[in-house]
Amino acid sequence: MAQEIEKKFLVTGDFKSLSTKETRITQGYLSSIPERTVRARLKGKKGFLTIKGIGNSTGASRYEWEREIPVNEAKELLDICEKGVIDKTRFIIPEKSGLKFEVDEFYGDNEGLTVAEIELPSEDHPFEKPSWLGEEVTGDPRYYNSMLMKNPFKDW
Repeated sequence: MAQEIEKKFLVTGDFKSLSTKETRITQGYLSSIPERTVRARLKGKKGFLTIKGIGNSTGASRYEWEREIPVNEAKELLDICEKGVIDKTRFIIPEKSGLKFEVDEFYGDNEGLTVAEIELPSEDHPFEKPSWLGEEVTGDPRYYNSMLMKNPFKDW
């Protein structure tokens, strides 16, 4: 079973000068219940369908299945998604041990929110926290994209 292990943090400082890549992402949810989210995504010039399971007790690990799909199919799926859309730019920032941070800067109803994630080989895997990384929000459901669609940052 494919397992995603990641930690999530708020971003409190300047990170953009460290970015090696940036990609615009638009995504919607065909199902946003915590036990299984089903997401359609346009990421740059590619389409994806992703299924995620419920997180473990720490919120850092959960099942994830993702497949690239044709862009036209991703667009068709976005048309039938639940109300709300996530619009963001993802910045890739290398971490010193060879891992990478994915920093999402949100737009629209989530404007003003910037969140960083780092995918880890295990929950206790060490990594260096850069100065621009703020409070850890791993496991806080308010910061799940599927929840930001329903309860956007502008309403907090």
